[in-house]
Amino acid sequence: MTVPLSVHGLVVGYVIVARLAELLLANRNTRGLLANGGYEVGRRHYPLIVATHLAWILALVFAVPTDTPPHMPVLAAFILVQGFRYWVISSLGRRWTTRIIVVPGEALIKRGPYRWFRHPNYMVVCAEIALLPLIFGAWQIALGFSLINAVILTHRIRIEESELGI
Repeated sequence: MTVPLSVHGLVVGYVIVARLAELLLANRNTRGLLANGGYEVGRRHYPLIVATHLAWILALVFAVPTDTPPHMPVLAAFILVQGFRYWVISSLGRRWTTRIIVVPGEALIKRGPYRWFRHPNYMVVCAEIALLPLIFGAWQIALGFSLINAVILTHRIRIEESELGI
């Protein structure tokens, strides 16, 4: 017996695989930055970020029926955001990580989307947290996790900007 893949399964599966790959890259980059004299700030709120993102994905897996038809314009917007995500990651290169790592003496990145926006990575995260549930009409998940994420990112950005002097 074969089980047909649904759009829900494909999209949520993509997000899970992408996040796991990004965590591997982020951990490698974090180790490199720390080895080059970097130090971490905001360590205490990091487990809350991980828990929020894990709960968001689990909510999508368990609360959204897998046969829910996607809203194609929202799916298209989500795909565009993925392009922006990878532009952000490639612009930061070895400095992209999921933690706040400061390397004394290194200038802020001013290429890619960082030419125009102060925190494009956080813009991507906000868009993803809202758009992914909305693809499947799960506005309650989108709203709830967007609000939680807004509180966490407000705190995180304050810490990051204070440490970087911006």
